[in-house]
Amino acid sequence: MQNVGAVNQACLNGNASKLIQVSEALQEKKIVQIAEDINARYHNPKRPVRLVLITGPSSSGKTTFCKRLSIQLMACGLKPVSFSTDDYFVNREDTPKFPDGRYDFENIKAVDNVTMERDLKALLEGKKVEIPEFNFTTGKREYNGKRLQLGEGKVLLIEGIHALNPTLTAQIADEYKYKVYISTLTAISLDDHNWIPTRDNRLLRRIIRDYIKGAFSARETIAQWPSVCEGEEKWIYPYQENADVMFNSALNIEFAVLRLHAEPILASVPKNCPEYSEAHRLMKFIHYFIPVPDKEIPPTSIMREFVGGSSFKY
Repeated sequence: MQNVGAVNQACLNGNASKLIQVSEALQEKKIVQIAEDINARYHNPKRPVRLVLITGPSSSGKTTFCKRLSIQLMACGLKPVSFSTDDYFVNREDTPKFPDGRYDFENIKAVDNVTMERDLKALLEGKKVEIPEFNFTTGKREYNGKRLQLGEGKVLLIEGIHALNPTLTAQIADEYKYKVYISTLTAISLDDHNWIPTRDNRLLRRIIRDYIKGAFSARETIAQWPSVCEGEEKWIYPYQENADVMFNSALNIEFAVLRLHAEPILASVPKNCPEYSEAHRLMKFIHYFIPVPDKEIPPTSIMREFVGGSSFKY
């Protein structure tokens, strides 16, 4: 599929299911290849991978990718364990702020990298370590008895927006690391001359997920988006070239599926607020796509992280 017209025509011809199946199969094929590469390096005495670092910008699908990769690593005979860099957030009162007083969660200083690196070193030495869990309701890091240990056949997966930032793992030898960057490179265009911005894909995902989870309204998510993008430019994109492999989480039929979820949410943005123009632009954009119900999206799909119905626990 090269453009919106081709996607719409395929859907009108009754091929929406096939588009979904092929897109999901291509992603799974890539995940299998990554798992097999990690497995080969795990058993390579010169490059014994023990730590898989997974990052990407907001709403790129890092969490679901990590879970699907874990399954394929198990199929290779490895025993993956995982946690998120978010679990090492500093307590809310210590979170860096923007000049206007808003919390800067994208800042590397929002993560307690000293404690995280200490725990990583202990894990790589074979020690049992209690891993914290961040309570986003109280804004506190808690220790609830989650203990990890890297024994024979185990590999540690860490996902988060700062996972490829060398500051977090400066004291860990590079041969132990395997770095994955998740992108959302929309493979289709509006027509032969107008490309779809990749950020629109992620913004629609984030608006829907925030709304479904009851975290933020569409207006609030749109208002936060510029600072999120600014943080990505500063803290994520500079390190993407350090990745061993890149994974594209976008699907050709995604906008057609997102349309039915996004329309009522975008319509809730009041006309008399600054965020309305962006909501209106996104509404006009998704109307280029013929809507497709999500009933045939698999429960393990990356899209399920945003529209709900996933078989994974988040």
